[in-house]
Amino acid sequence: MLPHTFCHLSGVGPATERRWWANGIQCWEEALSADLAVPRSGRTVVMRELEESRRALAADPHFFTDRLPGHQAWRIFPHFREHTAYLDIETCPAGDFCDITAITLYDGHSVRVYVNGHNLDDFPGDLEVFSVLVSYNGRSFDIPVIERFFHLRVEQAHIDLRHVLARLGCRGGLKGCEKQFGIHRGLLDGVDGSSAVALWRQYQRYDDQAALQTLLAYNVEDTVNLERLMVEAYNRHRLLTPFGDTGLISYPEPPLLPYDADAETVSRLLTTTRP
Repeated sequence: MLPHTFCHLSGVGPATERRWWANGIQCWEEALSADLAVPRSGRTVVMRELEESRRALAADPHFFTDRLPGHQAWRIFPHFREHTAYLDIETCPAGDFCDITAITLYDGHSVRVYVNGHNLDDFPGDLEVFSVLVSYNGRSFDIPVIERFFHLRVEQAHIDLRHVLARLGCRGGLKGCEKQFGIHRGLLDGVDGSSAVALWRQYQRYDDQAALQTLLAYNVEDTVNLERLMVEAYNRHRLLTPFGDTGLISYPEPPLLPYDADAETVSRLLTTTRP
């Protein structure tokens, strides 16, 4: 989608982009040879940025995410998919100023899980190999919490699905969006962020390994489901452009999950947390 994108250029908004598409200027190559409807003083800037876009397409997702509105970041996905990780964290207590209890990274192939008191310190080094992160509400929560907790700066380009999906009318949090796309969690249906806090406290107080396994199963589900949502969002947004159903992405095969939720633990948890 990026070679068809113009709304990251200086002075070019969505309306101008749609007008260019309608007038047959549908990719960077066509724009470079066209008489673009921009002020003469801005033409040099736009031409330079189009050349920079062609170079950035090889290895610089930040070039685009720094210039696109957050809800348009979906456009970079297929071009940098092989360097993308899906990310979700769990915290205790719930809120911004808290300890991280667990993190899952998923690259579309392998699931990596980091647990406080076990291997959490491995996370920053493992994060470095990726150039794009996909989250749900990570811009407001996960990334700031990670930066405070580890005293580091997250340098990766970021696709926050909260904003991308909201433009499709999908709201209600991660679980609400999942249900709109037919994603169901089975045993973990009904488990939420407050449940994750309760599971961690149960594990900490009683060394309850079933509670820990259930928490990690929940965190992994949060993370691997982001790939399906990312593909759904990309395809649905692309269908709203003149490029229609060309270049749509097939649904990913779900990975083998490394943890199983404990049925008794989930039942007890939902019984005690529901009003």
